Amino acid sequence: MHANTALQAEAHAAATAAAAAHVNIAAYKFVTFDDTEAKRPEYQAICQRLGLKGTILLTPEGINMFLSGPRAHIDEFLAWVRSDARFADLEVKESFSNEQSHKRMLVKLKKEIITMRMPLIKPEEGRAPFVEAATLKRWLDNGVDDKGQPVVMVDTRNDFEVDVGTFNNTVDYRIRKFTEFPEVIAAHKEDFTGKTVVTFCTGGIRCEKAAIHMQNIGYQDVYQLEGGILKYFEEVGGDHYTGDCFVFDYRTALNPKLEPTETAQCFNCRAVVTPRQQLAPEFVEGKSCPHCYGK
Repeated sequence: MHANTALQAEAHAAATAAAAAHVNIAAYKFVTFDDTEAKRPEYQAICQRLGLKGTILLTPEGINMFLSGPRAHIDEFLAWVRSDARFADLEVKESFSNEQSHKRMLVKLKKEIITMRMPLIKPEEGRAPFVEAATLKRWLDNGVDDKGQPVVMVDTRNDFEVDVGTFNNTVDYRIRKFTEFPEVIAAHKEDFTGKTVVTFCTGGIRCEKAAIHMQNIGYQDVYQLEGGILKYFEEVGGDHYTGDCFVFDYRTALNPKLEPTETAQCFNCRAVVTPRQQLAPEFVEGKSCPHCYGK
């Protein structure tokens, strides 16, 4: 049964990829990147030449990118990026769509890949332990990890992202921005005594920093979900997950098959608007939604 399900999933993914006009990639790597200003025009030039759209962040601690374009152009871009020895092993998560998932191309210089304001956290110098999707699914199936300890999922994303979908029975502190995470997780340290904690986020960046911080303040059994929710969807589907995964592009959310959903984001207040909420008279595309109407 499991083998048939896996084969069906692979066949579905292959058919989706073949039918889609564009490949959407998400990738990051923590590595010393001290020539970002010099590299920025090179990244801008190749993206313009290939007609790619999306966002690339160049920071002293590494690179983060979300890009969309035809398969051949994405492959050419990745070959170019990996020709830099620092990014030779860059890993990429893929999804597919008929339209490009972004409307413009931006290459930005930032201080951090994701703002946490914890300068002592340097993933390049040593990652926290990670758990791969298949192992996590097995742990969640069993309710315990390989040592027999209860497994607790901790969502490191912002509250509006969590509301679109998350793992079942996850710990959600309703943070509004990632800089709030260090203080709130430190305040709840005793809640996780004798438990194995798995931090997770969309693609792996926030949960990687979060797990390192938790180790630094004395958490004993903490892991990050390798590749985040998107890699989990790609490798094992939606088991133990309810809802969709919010993404920062026009698609707004992807289901466990990595397909765009009917979820939207309000142009006015940026709130996530479910298909049911879109039926309300307060929802006027490009103007208002039930969250901000009349405010």
